[in-house]
Amino acid sequence: MSTHSHAHDDHHGHDHADGASHGTFNSYLIGFILSVILTAIPFWLVMHGVLDSKVATAAWIMGLGVVQIVVHMVCFLHMNTKSEGGWNMLALIFTLVIVAIAIAGSLWVMYHLNTNMMPQMDHEMIRSFG
Repeated sequence: MSTHSHAHDDHHGHDHADGASHGTFNSYLIGFILSVILTAIPFWLVMHGVLDSKVATAAWIMGLGVVQIVVHMVCFLHMNTKSEGGWNMLALIFTLVIVAIAIAGSLWVMYHLNTNMMPQMDHEMIRSFG
């Protein structure tokens, strides 16, 4: 066997020297169940009109979306504080910052598009249509 083949085979063990693992059936199952729950809750909130406020509903949906991202990173990507010398935790923090920027920017753009694209009708304009 060549040295390349040995180096390649070393990455397929269950435990690495830095504490990271490829995951177990239980971690994948827990991740899947949590993902289904975190998808079903926002669907339920919207379809049944559980919350009176649209802003509160949107906030809950965004919050659960962020939680789902963390679940995916932990259960499926196996990111924790031990693996890769802590760099995975830095990647998690970076991801959360990017998601927050993307959500805030999207809301800002949608708000301003709605405000600036809708015609501002005064009483004179309304009377001229009627």
